[in-house]
Amino acid sequence: MTSTPPILKTERLVLQAPKMADFEEYAALMQSERAVHMGGPFDREGAWYAFCHDTAQWLLMGHGALMVEADGQTVGQVAINFGPLFPEHELGWLVYAGAEGKGYALEAAQCLKDWALDTLGLPSLVSYVDHDNHRSRRLAERLGAVLDADAARPDPDDLVYRHW
Repeated sequence: MTSTPPILKTERLVLQAPKMADFEEYAALMQSERAVHMGGPFDREGAWYAFCHDTAQWLLMGHGALMVEADGQTVGQVAINFGPLFPEHELGWLVYAGAEGKGYALEAAQCLKDWALDTLGLPSLVSYVDHDNHRSRRLAERLGAVLDADAARPDPDDLVYRHW
């Protein structure tokens, strides 16, 4: 287990540890209606707790969130989540307004998924997706995930997509 987040690169993206400068844009998303599929919208304090949770997992579990940069601009986040809030290792993603529809989430999630399966040696990952979040459902399917109706879930209404 490593507590130091890796820097992962794709052809277009750099995935790296969250830094304090990333919080304001992250908080804006988490406080907006766009966070409805992630249990939000949150108040500023809730956004801060989520940001700290995403970051602290590196120290506690050897995985966590990475911010996604394209052309030097942060465009979103991908994460491997686990612990008391998640029954299994979850592959999650979010993309900031204005960065959607460019394939960033697919590219970043594929990169982090490969890292988690290869480097961490996880046998599989899941993505917990709100039933009404059609864009995330399509993204999970484009990543090759399949619905797993028998998987445990933090929210009984979530769909669970399994990645291998």
